[in-house]
Amino acid sequence: MFPKGLTLAILLGIVAGPVFGIILFEVSEQEQLIFVEGSSLSIVTEKIDFKLAEPILIKIVNSGTDKLTFPNSSYGLVIKQLDSIPIYSPISTQVVSKLESHDEVDFIWNQLKNDGTQILEGTYKISVKASTTNEKIIEKIITINIFK
Repeated sequence: MFPKGLTLAILLGIVAGPVFGIILFEVSEQEQLIFVEGSSLSIVTEKIDFKLAEPILIKIVNSGTDKLTFPNSSYGLVIKQLDSIPIYSPISTQVVSKLESHDEVDFIWNQLKNDGTQILEGTYKISVKASTTNEKIIEKIITINIFK
């Protein structure tokens, strides 16, 4: 015969496991894009986990009501290793770029570094910086995972 405490703990684990699994699944499936009043910047990818060498579509979205200004034609996009060392930024011209409210721009990253070498599997940060109408700098950072 099992002790009552052990039986209760096993039953609690059997019930709690699926309940927490459903809750965590629903939280992780929330949309990355939410529109707000004022200044807001969003980075959207079609998923978070990618296979090595799979092209990654990156959308930079003005998710606010204010116009955003970027320092160059790459819209301030920089991909960094987890330790914040930059490994890739699109080739761009030094021309000021703007995104009106709800506008977006797309980039495709083929998982190559600026020197043309393939990245390794791991976690990477995608960051974008913009200036608001009152000259305040805002930055958005998301993380993605690259697997074999």
